[in-house]
Amino acid sequence: MTSFNVSTPWGIRSAAAGAAVAAALMLAGCAGGAPADPGAVSSTPTVSATSSPPSTPSPTPTAAYKPADASGPAQNVPVPVLPEVAKTETKEGLEAFAKYWFELLSYGYETGDTKPLSAMTSPSCTMCERAKQVQEGWHQDGRWLAGGKVTTPSINTTFIRAPDGNYQVAVQVSQEPLSYYNPDKSLDSIDPKPTDSGSLMLAVFRDGAWFVQTVEPIVG
Repeated sequence: MTSFNVSTPWGIRSAAAGAAVAAALMLAGCAGGAPADPGAVSSTPTVSATSSPPSTPSPTPTAAYKPADASGPAQNVPVPVLPEVAKTETKEGLEAFAKYWFELLSYGYETGDTKPLSAMTSPSCTMCERAKQVQEGWHQDGRWLAGGKVTTPSINTTFIRAPDGNYQVAVQVSQEPLSYYNPDKSLDSIDPKPTDSGSLMLAVFRDGAWFVQTVEPIVG
């Protein structure tokens, strides 16, 4: 198994810093009108029910997405949607799932919400846990992250099932620079854009869904 170090991508270089900040903060201490007179005769002509078309309700406006910046965290971040093909045990399904998984990783940097990713990822994935530590730690107590968007320019699998049930997926990963902001809106630090890297995902298909066992950097 490949060892991991603090220079690993996904913004996990500052994982220890995020944990330290969190630990320090823990130590610091309408009335209706009157009924009509039934005896009164109205002089208003009766309007046919078909004389005017029924009104169409206006669609509910969708709150606009706003990415994070120096003024504050991201707002109304759309949650990635699992494609239907990604629910199938096929080559196309696995590649679509891998793309979706990294979209959830990117979503975590914007929101600090790691639950969707955790639901389909083994806690034994070291890189995943480190990334989640940063995402959760830097979206607490008024802190936030800006940037860090993760994209996958290339995803490929031979779709060969190993004896242990794992499938391998090679993923080219690209991530934008990541900025760390404090509650007072001061900039704590910046992770520059890392060199695009290759990651190897091991996933199994069980109970009708894909599940990630681990994700490791491809070395060499």
